[in-house]
Amino acid sequence: MRQRKTTTSRSERLFLLILSLITLSGLALYAFAPHSSPAPQPMQATEAGSTSESNAPEGQQPHHDSLIRDPHYVGPPAGAAARGEKFAHYVSLDLNRIDSLTLLRVPGIGPAYAHRILTLRERLGGVATVAAFKIVQNQDVFTDFMIASRRKEKCDELVKSIHYKGYKADIKTAKVDADDVEQLKALFNSFKPELVINLALPYQDLTIMEACLACGCNYLDTANYEPKDEAHFEYSWQWAYKEKFEQAGLTAILGCGFDPGVSQVFTAYAAKHYFDEIHYLDIVDCNAGNHHKAFATNFNPEINIREITQKGLYYENGEWIETEPLAVHQDLTYPNIGARDSYLMHHEELESLVKNYPTIKRARFWMTFGQQYLTYLDCIQNLGMSRIDEIEYEAPLADGSGKNAKVKIVPLQFLKAVLPNPQDLGENYDGETSIGCRIRGIKDGKEQTYYVYNNCKHQAAYEETGMQGVSYTTGVPAMIGAMMFFKGIWRKPGVWNLEDFDPDPFMEQLNKQGLPWHEVFGGDLEL
Repeated sequence: MRQRKTTTSRSERLFLLILSLITLSGLALYAFAPHSSPAPQPMQATEAGSTSESNAPEGQQPHHDSLIRDPHYVGPPAGAAARGEKFAHYVSLDLNRIDSLTLLRVPGIGPAYAHRILTLRERLGGVATVAAFKIVQNQDVFTDFMIASRRKEKCDELVKSIHYKGYKADIKTAKVDADDVEQLKALFNSFKPELVINLALPYQDLTIMEACLACGCNYLDTANYEPKDEAHFEYSWQWAYKEKFEQAGLTAILGCGFDPGVSQVFTAYAAKHYFDEIHYLDIVDCNAGNHHKAFATNFNPEINIREITQKGLYYENGEWIETEPLAVHQDLTYPNIGARDSYLMHHEELESLVKNYPTIKRARFWMTFGQQYLTYLDCIQNLGMSRIDEIEYEAPLADGSGKNAKVKIVPLQFLKAVLPNPQDLGENYDGETSIGCRIRGIKDGKEQTYYVYNNCKHQAAYEETGMQGVSYTTGVPAMIGAMMFFKGIWRKPGVWNLEDFDPDPFMEQLNKQGLPWHEVFGGDLEL
């Protein structure tokens, strides 16, 4: 691997850069890891709901509406019933976790203002927020980081929310446009990140990889490249960079979320420990949560709807077989959840898994959807709102002049603007996700089955990070992948998928970082 020339001060720390595109703006997190990590700063946090008498003003007895200083406190001051009247005394509330009903009790805040506050909070980005919180929880590896965005104030708000929870971390902020290669290059050359974790939309993957190559930065993302003008994704565009990264002595790690990501680590772990040959692989993804909305997507609506409305694709006997969108489905039973209608879809990790495990005879990906969701989705398609091509629309100018102007809009992007923001769902989201791999193959000449999975509760994720479970299950693996890189475990020149690395240390960290996994041997896979 090529070593960059450094001074003594440069060698004292490595830089981690996280890029995340939020709506139309880019949000980035930069973290630094030392070559020899100093002792981490202790992180202190009080128990939620703590209300000692020391919180009362001097000379006064505690009042049920007196100042609450606990950074983890959510909801009305201790002792107050959920009765809805305005607060009579000063209160200090954690805006990172406060609910809308409590905001309405603050004098001067009505429904519209409360919605604006919660929208601003959540649009800092679900996955990036989870990754940031997990980074500050692992300061033996990550010691400092910078957050950069097209709108710097977004970064400042996220930093405040992290510090307000009692985490001690040196966090800086800056401004950058993640779509602009030259801005990225200037930023990389200025901060000299050792690793770029790309949490942007898939459209930006190649742009960020180009900037990494130009500036000598290693790279990690959570989803493969997809052209903006075509609902089609595959690894070929990024695999084409393999030789360039090898020649530069740089590592590129692709798809380090949950699926893709952990699903490939699960498969690699099974291949290493339990199978001589894997013959049948089914990746099963169930979200049994309830966000109490008529219709909402669990991650970026534009990406989610493009993915779901594509034709299905699976691998069998050396061939890729295409199906109509959501045409193949069956009930599957998920741990702690029960039976759910599961639909066969195209998913990118199948492409790398059948390449790296040539004994696989069939590989498929399944995801659950409720009937109400599918009914709304069918309506969206029939109305033309899932289109990704531009149309012309004449609209009045916002300056109040009464004049009209022709503008070009993409229907799906407009739909995204009016749908609930996925990061707004966490407050009332209950239930859990269940994602895993069901595998059939041969060990010592005998056929056996194996099921490895993780269940993640939405409210547990929200309590820890303020984000729902779908964001949590993507942000945590991204941090673990960065940890693997900085520890030197997953570091080799080239472009790699997760199954190309040793799965054991990653699996160990899943248990430690909030995504524990479970195994079932010899069970009925239902597939």
